Amino acid sequence: VQLQASGGGLVQAGGSLRLSCAASGDTFSNYGMGWFRQAPGKEREFVATITWSGGGTYYQPSVKGRFTISRDNAKNTVYLQMNSLKPEDTAVYYCAAGYDAKGIFKHEYDYWGQGTLVTVSS
Repeated sequence: VQLQASGGGLVQAGGSLRLSCAASGDTFSNYGMGWFRQAPGKEREFVATITWSGGGTYYQPSVKGRFTISRDNAKNTVYLQMNSLKPEDTAVYYCAAGYDAKGIFKHEYDYWGQGTLVTVSS
């Protein structure tokens, strides 16, 4: 599976961005999808995950209520809508795919995109 993330950029605090991750190479609906992020000098951390069907989602507590993960299996794409952005959301955001993945741990995901940078200014 190849993953291509896009949609990052510079935004002021309180603003919004929508990240996209386009998948190719295998049956997209076989895979649970996740978003992770890595801030400078920090470990890569879980942000959100969505099951293969889209029927189940889970968020890191610090983004719950502000971020929404969704997917369109017809378009082989997963999205991360980010609202009410804060400077502490600044990071490189990575999408990831894992066969039937539904968890928060990096090892559950076998394929990773290249990352897209989100910068939130105060």
